[in-house]
Amino acid sequence: MAIQTKKNEMPVQNAALRARNFKEVALGYNEELAVAEAQRCLNCKNRPCVEGCPVNVSIPEFINKIKTRDFEGAYSVISESSSLPAVCGRVCPQETQCESKCTLGIKFEPVGIGRLERFVSDLHNENYKGSTALPKSNGHKVAVIGSGPSGLTCAGDLAKKGYKVTVFEALHLAGGVLVYGIPEFRLPKSIVEKEVEALKQYGVEINTNVVIGKTLTIDELFSDGYEAVFIGTGAGLPRFMGISGEGLKGVYSANEFLTRVNLMKAFETNSHTPVMNARNVAVVGGGNVAMDAARTALRLGAENVYLIYRRSMEELPARKEEVEHAEEEGVIFEILRNPVEIIGYDNPENKRDKKNGFVKGIKVIKCELGEPDEKGRRKPVEIKGSEYVIDVDCVIMAIGTSPNPLMKNSTVGLKVNSSGGIIVEEDTGKTSLQGVYAGGDAVTGAATVILAMGAGKTAAKAIDEYISKKDL
Repeated sequence: MAIQTKKNEMPVQNAALRARNFKEVALGYNEELAVAEAQRCLNCKNRPCVEGCPVNVSIPEFINKIKTRDFEGAYSVISESSSLPAVCGRVCPQETQCESKCTLGIKFEPVGIGRLERFVSDLHNENYKGSTALPKSNGHKVAVIGSGPSGLTCAGDLAKKGYKVTVFEALHLAGGVLVYGIPEFRLPKSIVEKEVEALKQYGVEINTNVVIGKTLTIDELFSDGYEAVFIGTGAGLPRFMGISGEGLKGVYSANEFLTRVNLMKAFETNSHTPVMNARNVAVVGGGNVAMDAARTALRLGAENVYLIYRRSMEELPARKEEVEHAEEEGVIFEILRNPVEIIGYDNPENKRDKKNGFVKGIKVIKCELGEPDEKGRRKPVEIKGSEYVIDVDCVIMAIGTSPNPLMKNSTVGLKVNSSGGIIVEEDTGKTSLQGVYAGGDAVTGAATVILAMGAGKTAAKAIDEYISKKDL
């Protein structure tokens, strides 16, 4: 039988319609599409795709289950390695990980591994009515700080081994960046809620509205009988450019903007934390967060959304799929441009606003690509005299985040690097403190969901070995 050279297309919402609603853009495979896509897998003996997966999902095995329509069996295979399969099927950058290693991808399009993972997980969540038997307790307690992807993964892996795991979350909902950072149209919150509930069935306890470092300290957790602590607090400290006008009303960090919309439902009429109804929005940055912010601004009713990025389209760090969706929805790409000033105006009706004012526009300068930097990317070089102003009433800075310094400031002896990331042993996640481990964005700075999950798995294994040695 001839090999199908291209992936089976993912059904999606019409671009014009979806740009004005928060419903999920990608609609998912049905059974026939999933089986047809699974049939493309060559079932390679050396399994290169598994090597590309940070949590080492047995990819050929679960795809083989789909070929025979054993969809629940496929889910069981995935669940052996991944605590958040429905999430990973949606937001993991498969094109640079498992799918980049796919043998079929050498000549043709690789197998749609992420699409198949999503299909299997959604089918399970929709139809599974059973309950999970609690693992036999081993008598040990572990605390996990943060309920993002690294924390949930670490908690799930330890709970399956019989540990009593308590997750402490600062916000009022569990999920971390999965609920406050990633928009509903990419990752429905009902999906995250189901994944969290699945972990609770293994005995994981989640305490929300607890800020470790304020409400409790790590030392107090040990005093309460926890034998190890995992820090998975993410990277929630936004970065700004340091240009004039960043203090104007109408300037947001992407972190604040997305949190207000995703977690606090700022778009609702009676929201307690509303965002302004901007007509023209500038988003500065080129990563997935920038795409999320730009596409969210469209859905809030903006007439024009400009994405300002200092390199070329080829070098955009965002996923190709997200860039394509943004283009289809009408985001205007201002490429090879760098902001130099945010321009404001005073509100004559309110004297208190005269100091800071409101956003009126953003001045950008044209760039061209010069020599490669230390990472191999060509440096943007500003072209003198090429400045011009884009008229906007809102600016969203999406240029990265750093780990929150609260852990460092409240925990004596916890070592961090110059960027605020917690210093750990690469193979274990062990920090400078005995019994304290860390992983995810709290260590690396802002990265991907699946890399954070991989770090959580690594730490869970190391914590188990650490406590087992104490027993001996």
